[in-house]
Amino acid sequence: MSALDAVRARQSWSEVTEQAPTREELLPLVAAAGRVADHSFLQPWRLIELRGADRERLGAAIAKAQGDKKPSTKPLRASLLIAVVASFRKSDKVPHWEQEAVASGVAHTLSLLLDEAGWGVIWRTGSHTRTKPLRKAHGLKKNEELLGWLYVGGKPEGKTPGRRKPIDAESMLTRMPESG
Repeated sequence: MSALDAVRARQSWSEVTEQAPTREELLPLVAAAGRVADHSFLQPWRLIELRGADRERLGAAIAKAQGDKKPSTKPLRASLLIAVVASFRKSDKVPHWEQEAVASGVAHTLSLLLDEAGWGVIWRTGSHTRTKPLRKAHGLKKNEELLGWLYVGGKPEGKTPGRRKPIDAESMLTRMPESG
């Protein structure tokens, strides 16, 4: 499958089965995803693999962040969650926004690779993503920000992915004004 075909075929799967890729299956995909454009090759990102009880601890952290008494069950919607972390590096040339864009690019590329490998994926965030309880639960350092999680699992038989509206490329690709 070409890169163009993979991108055109990608869909978000809000429901997935309990099946998930193993760590060994993930490693080559992560290595490939890390090939995104990265000014000065700072590698300003890392991924955290959450399985089993990790997801329950995440549910408790979400509840704490939201002031709820019961742990959130949202992390239990997939047997594998991959937390996406921007790990900012000191640089005079590469601003934080660009480093966060690299981390986002890794996450998106990884979601494409997982989809192409037959896995259902959706990137989830929320108002609690950058709260203190979630920072602590993920063991983030001062120079890091949580960008969300890729929920990964099998594609359920008989289900269809989330629907996407077609992109109006003509209106999205503009030209720079001649005067300004």
